[in-house]
Amino acid sequence: MPSADRVPLPLKLAYSAFVAVLVPVYASAYGFANFLYFCDVALLMTLVAIWREDALLVSMAAVGILAPQMLWIADFAAHFMGMSVTGMTDYMFDERKSLFLRGLSLFHGWLPLLLVWLVVRLGYDARALRLWSALSVVLLLICYLFMPGPSPDAGNAAVNINYVHGMSDTAAQTFVHPLVWLAGLIVGLPLALFLPTHLVLRKLAAPSACPVPASGTA
Repeated sequence: MPSADRVPLPLKLAYSAFVAVLVPVYASAYGFANFLYFCDVALLMTLVAIWREDALLVSMAAVGILAPQMLWIADFAAHFMGMSVTGMTDYMFDERKSLFLRGLSLFHGWLPLLLVWLVVRLGYDARALRLWSALSVVLLLICYLFMPGPSPDAGNAAVNINYVHGMSDTAAQTFVHPLVWLAGLIVGLPLALFLPTHLVLRKLAAPSACPVPASGTA
């Protein structure tokens, strides 16, 4: 059985309190569709993981968001020097948006650092690559088929979730056919982001102790 102190109780309580505030606020401001974003899925997955001290869930969240969230951090830092790397953090500097909402969104900066610490603490489960990759396909298809696309009049509503229609929330990309863009995400994210992260985490942390399947014998 895992040691109960591998994730300190104060951290579990503080993280739970943060999520307890963020979920209703985000749901009210952006709608529940917002929780289909990879980063929000990872945020909620981590909540379960820290209470269960579950290396697989922590590893999945880390594989899924470390690379894009590092880009978020770089873009956020670049804004302070008057630059924008990707534009993905422009909303954090939009004074028309609630300061409280923008403050909650700072989890994009500290969650990846927490996940690295948790992976080192709990061990890395190599199954995370294939499981998060499969989950990402499901999320991308749901967002493409059922969630709203880009719109200049969306306000705070979640649109173009996980960038399934391009990098802009106001207009769909026109470089390639929409299905080609979607296929590029389905194939490209695991190869360009998840696999390199998997390889780094496998070097950084010790393998987790995977549960041994029951043999069925007494």
